[in-house]
Amino acid sequence: MSSEILTGILGKRYKLQSSEKFDEYMKALGVGMVTRKMGSSVSPVVELTEKDGLYILKTSSAFKNTEIKFKLDEEFDEETVDGRKVKSICTLEGNKLVQVQKGEKGTTIEREFGPTEMKAVRDFRRLLELIIYFSNIHTRHLQ
Repeated sequence: MSSEILTGILGKRYKLQSSEKFDEYMKALGVGMVTRKMGSSVSPVVELTEKDGLYILKTSSAFKNTEIKFKLDEEFDEETVDGRKVKSICTLEGNKLVQVQKGEKGTTIEREFGPTEMKAVRDFRRLLELIIYFSNIHTRHLQ
């Protein structure tokens, strides 16, 4: 992702519009029924910001808020929204932020950013994909 594209997406907020295979994906990860039902009933908002090379990816919802801080191409510890402890690394590939989570139930998340939307594809062991569509709801001008 070139710096021009990054500059264009930083500070934008993307709200969930729809998803495909959410319940099946969460079930494959071992997430319980109650948590899956709660997770499927919310519309999270995702925002990516950056300061001095440190990226912050915030996901906010009525169910749970999460935040990961990372530098590109550097491994970091993460606790996922469903409670898994993983080692993650984020890289840029074109207009995609690719996050690889390594652990017992590792996944790959590709977040593809466009001017008005974001598409997130979560791949669990190349067996099951969850596709989530977000639309831009607000743009903040960063200083």
